[in-house]
Amino acid sequence: MERFILKILDKRSFISFIGGWLLLVLSSQLGARAIVMIDGSSTVYPITEAVAEDFQAMKKGEIRVTVGISGTGGGFKKFCRAEIDIANASRPIQKAEMEACKAASVEYIELPVAFDALTIAINPKNTWSKTITVAELKTMWEPSAQGKITKWNQINPSWPDEKIKLYGAGADSGTFDYFTEAIVGKAKSSRGDFTASEDDNVLVQGIASDKYSLGFLDLLTILRIKRK
Repeated sequence: MERFILKILDKRSFISFIGGWLLLVLSSQLGARAIVMIDGSSTVYPITEAVAEDFQAMKKGEIRVTVGISGTGGGFKKFCRAEIDIANASRPIQKAEMEACKAASVEYIELPVAFDALTIAINPKNTWSKTITVAELKTMWEPSAQGKITKWNQINPSWPDEKIKLYGAGADSGTFDYFTEAIVGKAKSSRGDFTASEDDNVLVQGIASDKYSLGFLDLLTILRIKRK
């Protein structure tokens, strides 16, 4: 479940809908500074970017919207420091983040906006692992695999005697939290010797450039690539 975390700016705040998409909280305060700052999940970024463009066009440039991709955790850090107005997130806000927001007197509401799925991606030239089990993924990604599980045939004897190149979302990403919890059994529990990035394009380019690569990212990114 993807979501927007919206700061309550004042009691006159309201929610604007554009083309069926839930957009942002606005108030008289925004009229003064004429900018809405958004950051967080790269998974939610395409939705936010599209709606932000429509919103700015509707407002004829009177209000500017900036959208960053520091990851779900990174977005919450900025949000609870009152540095941004909206946090894009691919997981619910956690207890520690709630407490940080409370300490900074940041009030908010949580609005689910979309469903997404996790994708395991391989290079198109990979002909041996068209299917892969959760147990095999755990063997590949669990912390004890670091520096030890380095080749494909260590996962499955029928796979090549070639080095695995792993790609995945960074530790501040909600995608990383979900993947590690679903595959390894504990959120944020993972080997550290893989290429990590909050930018999905970096992951896609890395996987596409190496026959022996494997990575995890959100389904929306895969679908966008297929449409190109």
